[in-house]
Amino acid sequence: MYMSLSETVSFIQQKIGSFKPDVGIILGTGLGGLVKDITIEHQLMYAHIPNFPVSTLEFHSGKLIFGILNGKRVVAMQGRLHYYEGYSMQEITFPVRVLKLLGIEKLFVSNASGSLNPSIKKGNLVFIEDHINLLPDSPLRGPNNEEFGPRFPDMSAPYDKNLIKAAIKIAESNNIIAHQGVYVSAPGPNLETRAEYRYMRAIGGDIVGMSTVPEVIVANHMSLPVFAVSVVTDEGFHEDLQPVSIDDIIAAANEAEPSMTFILKELIALP
Repeated sequence: MYMSLSETVSFIQQKIGSFKPDVGIILGTGLGGLVKDITIEHQLMYAHIPNFPVSTLEFHSGKLIFGILNGKRVVAMQGRLHYYEGYSMQEITFPVRVLKLLGIEKLFVSNASGSLNPSIKKGNLVFIEDHINLLPDSPLRGPNNEEFGPRFPDMSAPYDKNLIKAAIKIAESNNIIAHQGVYVSAPGPNLETRAEYRYMRAIGGDIVGMSTVPEVIVANHMSLPVFAVSVVTDEGFHEDLQPVSIDDIIAAANEAEPSMTFILKELIALP
């Protein structure tokens, strides 16, 4: 993997020249609109980058976007990778290692989720404070490269507490409904059954999705501070659970996206 990373990073650096990103952003399902606020300097299609996995989803663009957002140099992943697409955990998290080696100092992650908690409604934002990993593999399985991080990385605080506090303050000051919560990561691509929703709530989850945790594990392995925000697109706590389609999820994410985008922009601007 080290050789692949070196090749990928060298290729990207040749394409972006002296541009060095301070902040990395991973944009989740239906949440790519933040790109409109970036003053773009470089764009690279995943398919044109050596060793870079390509999203198989038609609603994920698959671009690395380099530019300026609120005075900060950023690189945004417009289109993320998921375990259910058939990738290994190492492939899913390969982009996070690339972004770290390109120089980012913070990682901002967004996703769409279903609510397990009756207090958290469709359209709300959730600042992820912890997670429960129900995925069947770890991106750290296999030989460890000490240059990246320790064999047994600590996960007592995988999400940066100072960034969460700042996000709460921004939300309160702007009358944006936001919660703190525990994210459960499930394999997908099927949505959950009523019994599975009850189980995930019983073990301590507030929201559930199919991403984020592998990237956060690798970011922590590389000592990269993480802030993650989820847009709640459906409610799984009802006994009379109604069918939900991916079109419904994307529509709900699009509707709540302006609030999420505002908070991310304000956070990114902080020193």
